[in-house]
Amino acid sequence: QEQLVESGGGLVQPGGSLRLSCTASGFTLDLDYYAIGWFRQAPGKTREGVACMSVGVGKGYSHYVDSVKGRFTASRDNPKNRVSLKMDNLRPEDTAVYYCAAAPAGYGCYEDGRLSLGEFDQWGRGTQVTVSS
Repeated sequence: QEQLVESGGGLVQPGGSLRLSCTASGFTLDLDYYAIGWFRQAPGKTREGVACMSVGVGKGYSHYVDSVKGRFTASRDNPKNRVSLKMDNLRPEDTAVYYCAAAPAGYGCYEDGRLSLGEFDQWGRGTQVTVSS
């Protein structure tokens, strides 16, 4: 069975850091075949895209929503079935359930910066991140 599992969430003070991991089972999170997205949903709000990674012609790329640029970094780990989201300088408004998701290569995460939530068809169950003093 193919699934994604997030881990690494928790309670952190403002200004602190967390590293979320997303591990695939039943398939390999190879960026040659999948685009990877990170999303979050705060209470009472719609799910929003935070970051994504994919590959274009001859190169990989990643994009971030403006509110996390310079603070969050998405990366591919070794082994290949895991990706991470490093979150630094966390703010209370970053509090949310964070999800990773996968889309077929060529969908979901575009070189022009678009992150299309509806094109991601494999989702984890999420991990809670709470930023509070």
